[in-house]
Amino acid sequence: MAKKVLITGISGFVGSHLAEYLLSHKNYTISGTYLSEKSLVNVKGFKEKLHITQVDLKNSEVVYRLIKALKPDLIFHLAALPAVGSSFDRPVETIVNNVTAEANVLEAVKNAHLLDCRVLVVSSADVYGKVSKKDLPIDEDTSFHPTNAYAVSKIAQDFLGLQYAIAYGLKVIRTRPFNHFGPRQSLGFVVADFAYKIAKIEKEKMTPVLRVGNLDSKRDYTDVRDMVKAYVLLIEKGEVGEVYNIGSGISYKTSDLLHILLSLSTVKISIEVDAALFRPQDSPDRVCDNRKFVKLTGWKPTIPIHTTLKETLDYWRRIL
Repeated sequence: MAKKVLITGISGFVGSHLAEYLLSHKNYTISGTYLSEKSLVNVKGFKEKLHITQVDLKNSEVVYRLIKALKPDLIFHLAALPAVGSSFDRPVETIVNNVTAEANVLEAVKNAHLLDCRVLVVSSADVYGKVSKKDLPIDEDTSFHPTNAYAVSKIAQDFLGLQYAIAYGLKVIRTRPFNHFGPRQSLGFVVADFAYKIAKIEKEKMTPVLRVGNLDSKRDYTDVRDMVKAYVLLIEKGEVGEVYNIGSGISYKTSDLLHILLSLSTVKISIEVDAALFRPQDSPDRVCDNRKFVKLTGWKPTIPIHTTLKETLDYWRRIL
């Protein structure tokens, strides 16, 4: 019998890729929530195969009715305000939205007595924040030093999931994914922003100058399609209450990613560093120790970073 899946934020960047991946396996019935009509463009190629509902997850009664009626076997809780940059300007909104939405989902599972439902709570590697060199690579026991409100909201989500596992016996598994990117990622993320601007310049909709922030920071990047495969493995095999880092185990300088994208461009583009684009606080390096997750599942990323960068740029070329 097909498993009933609920994906919150199904029309988002990661949610749409997760839905597409699950559809390819044909042993899942996939439902999902979305907030914005505009976001449905991400699922337009396979929307008719999904059961989707427009829901504000901050509305506890609506969330409860949805989950009670659906009785899902698996819940991938992806919906959140995801941008680190905007959380500096909207800290209260970021924290309230992300924590409230998850609390309502977990409360609904508890109150509907769905004790066999497995719930994947997606936190973030941003919880680790500013990490010293001696703590690299970052494992699940690395201490938290959050540098933005988004990270604080993800710490709260992470531990809220743990609390419901301990206090109520819900089958919650937690993950702290490191950076992931690819086609459909919205603006506000470094690779998407670079690719968008390069595509605009190529179409002569922008002067051939790319203004950039800090290019020296290093991050662990994974293709979103490899990441969603990891999520499925984790919700199936993860130990209840446990937390798992997911990432490639390799960090790249932002400047390296930019140079690859520029090498793929059809026009010559100048680079200007703009101090106004620097974040108030940033971590110089963040690389994943993924051994706990790999030992459990055998997962490894398969899509080269050059391929993901090219496909991200091609995505923006198509839609601009």
